[in-house]
Amino acid sequence: MMLHSKAIAPTGLLALLGACAAIGPTSPSAGESPLSLSDRCTALSAKLMTGAPVNTLVVSTSEWKEGGAAKQAGADAQAPLPSHCLVEGYYGEHQGRVGGPYRTGFRMRLPLDWNGRFFFEGGGGSNGMIRDATGLNGAGNPSALERGYAVIAQDSGHDNDSNNVPAYGGQMVFGHDPQARADYGHASLKPTYDLGQYIVTAFYGRESSTNIFWGCSKGGQEGMAFAQRYPKAFDGIVAMAPGMSLPRAALAQAWDTQALAEIFKARGEKPTVEGFRTLFSRQQFDLVNKATLAACDRLDGAQDGVVAAIGQCTTAVVEPELRARQCSAQRKNDCLDKAQIDALVKIMDGPHDAAGKALYANWAWDSGVGSPGWQVWKTGLVGGPPSLNVVLGGNALASIFTTPPTPVQPDPERLLAWQLAFDFKAGAGKIYAAEPPFATSAWQDVGMRSTDLSAFRDHGGKLIVPHGGSDPVFSVLDTINWWNGVNAANAGAADNFVRVFPVPGMTHCGGGPATDHFDSLSALERWVIDGKAPASIPAFAGKEAPWPGREMPLCPYPQIALANGANGYRCGMQP
Repeated sequence: MMLHSKAIAPTGLLALLGACAAIGPTSPSAGESPLSLSDRCTALSAKLMTGAPVNTLVVSTSEWKEGGAAKQAGADAQAPLPSHCLVEGYYGEHQGRVGGPYRTGFRMRLPLDWNGRFFFEGGGGSNGMIRDATGLNGAGNPSALERGYAVIAQDSGHDNDSNNVPAYGGQMVFGHDPQARADYGHASLKPTYDLGQYIVTAFYGRESSTNIFWGCSKGGQEGMAFAQRYPKAFDGIVAMAPGMSLPRAALAQAWDTQALAEIFKARGEKPTVEGFRTLFSRQQFDLVNKATLAACDRLDGAQDGVVAAIGQCTTAVVEPELRARQCSAQRKNDCLDKAQIDALVKIMDGPHDAAGKALYANWAWDSGVGSPGWQVWKTGLVGGPPSLNVVLGGNALASIFTTPPTPVQPDPERLLAWQLAFDFKAGAGKIYAAEPPFATSAWQDVGMRSTDLSAFRDHGGKLIVPHGGSDPVFSVLDTINWWNGVNAANAGAADNFVRVFPVPGMTHCGGGPATDHFDSLSALERWVIDGKAPASIPAFAGKEAPWPGREMPLCPYPQIALANGANGYRCGMQP
């Protein structure tokens, strides 16, 4: 059954609790039979219609899932799942200017063995799909649902299938609608949070005791949005590889594409999406890795294949090693073309305007630069995906992050041509532009880089920010620069409530030659619930790393992992 609710303006916590009292207690009691729980879950959809804190709520699913059953929907499938109540639906439908109607879809899972806590699962990419609401929180870690959390996920106000117009960016058509763009950036987050809290109280008969957010990439941007715009929502947030500067990062993606196109020019070839995949051979990217390690591996005091001294491995340090491997009359094999080195240097130094002012951040030279997880974004992979900088970044810059948006078809070659023709002098400022019908800019809607976290701090919130040193999408140096700003605004005491954990070698949200397996959620729980700030986060390398099983702590910036002889590694300041 699909049930609808007209908009009812919430009148605060007392009104919410009053509505729930009228509904009656719904907390599962010990020994209650599965049948009664099933009935209770099925009846929940009707109960949610009373006092819903969102406009035009529609509940499409409200059903009990027995433990061990495979989940039925979503891309992040996990089985078996614990016994829980599944609630799905949408709210806030509006027509929109192009590509509508738009609405915010959600999925929520409420476990039988509830730990009393609430978990908001962040999205990714351009969103447009509802994650499975199991509460994924890092490779190999128990899901939040398994840990006993009630979990909600949402699509940020648009659907990749129904909101899809090829002439207007395909799935990114929402960028042409002011409300849909704002919903993507931040505006859908708090209503979904409010709805999740309402469902928790309606089902269990009491409020959650602890509220946690976890997300990576766009999900990390959403965590930053909560900390900055809705600071009282969460007690703790993990904002991993946060896309807090998404519009600026999209400029960097166009910059990278144009830099790589210079290699084609030097070869007398026309740039193509397919050609990007083969601009470097695997052996040549291995040379880049060797040059980086030769220049920087020892900066942290140990030659171990890890560049732990994040930020100290600069172009000035690495470029001589790259030039030493440049092709010449004497060295025709196992070498890098001059144009290849020039392109890498231009990419790693980040985009600049004609006056030399940075348009984004520079990038950390790290052991994961040139690895498959880095390459898939910059150039694409032979036999794999095309350059994500082109097909995702190009479309996002045209459709979402510039005002006015540019209608472009999401064909890879068309997107490549658009990126190559992008005029930084005329176009870079458009990420900050606002003109009718857009009352706010893309930077205002999506950029979440404020260093004023005083309201979140005063609320008692805690924020953990893991970020890969070799992330090819969002620069770890941008995140470190942001933290330095937060630290300055807090008189050098930012680590009392926010800590950044660089992950040497890790690419975007995982992968790379890195100790990229770690449990940030447990670290956050200890900080929020037990009051124990994370002095480090234990981490180990997966099977794909050069040293499977290696253990190395993640250290809060500005500390780094220092070799500790036979005892492995410890966190400390650079000697």
